[in-house]
Amino acid sequence: MKTDPEVFIKSNTTIMSPPHVPEIRLHLASEAHDLWLKTEDELQEIGLPPPFWAFAWAGGQGLARYVLDHPEQVAGRNVMDFASGSGLVAIAAAKAGAASVMAIDIDPWAEVAVCLNAKDNDVHVRFNGSNVIGSNVDADVLLAGDVFYDRAFADALTPWFSMLSRKGVIVLVGDPGRAYLPKDRLEACGTYEVPVTRILEDSDVKKTTVWRFL
Repeated sequence: MKTDPEVFIKSNTTIMSPPHVPEIRLHLASEAHDLWLKTEDELQEIGLPPPFWAFAWAGGQGLARYVLDHPEQVAGRNVMDFASGSGLVAIAAAKAGAASVMAIDIDPWAEVAVCLNAKDNDVHVRFNGSNVIGSNVDADVLLAGDVFYDRAFADALTPWFSMLSRKGVIVLVGDPGRAYLPKDRLEACGTYEVPVTRILEDSDVKKTTVWRFL
């Protein structure tokens, strides 16, 4: 890394609560931060992948809300939060009483963000930076917020999530209507109207559904 992640995150974000999950505080970027204005070339220059960890995406907010409102889904269970980003959903699971929580993300900057955010919320979240797609996971519940935005990624995730579900893992997905969501394999668990940033979503509110893989 060309830049110290912890120094950069603290300098380019503010600790705030996502609008749909006020119980949780995260290091997030807003329109007031220079992070919004940096081009892809500028991000590459400082060695920073696209900073997905700096935003509370609609799918993650909806899934975190569902977990907090339905703690029985995770309480006492081993939970993995796939493509964790900021760690929002992982932190929600920990607050809802999960026996253990593992945040999974291949972005090394996400590891720093998750650790900072977990500490600020007084919860313990472990981190795994490996590519686990297609593998068996040691978890009772797998959570995934906003992951069906890309066709190739969706084509890899759908059979994996289905396989885990067949093996007895509870797979819950938060999604605000992304194009590649495999609805024919899903059962709706709850729907939320999630306030979002217009710059990210071209909307002020996104209808977000929490789904369970069948």
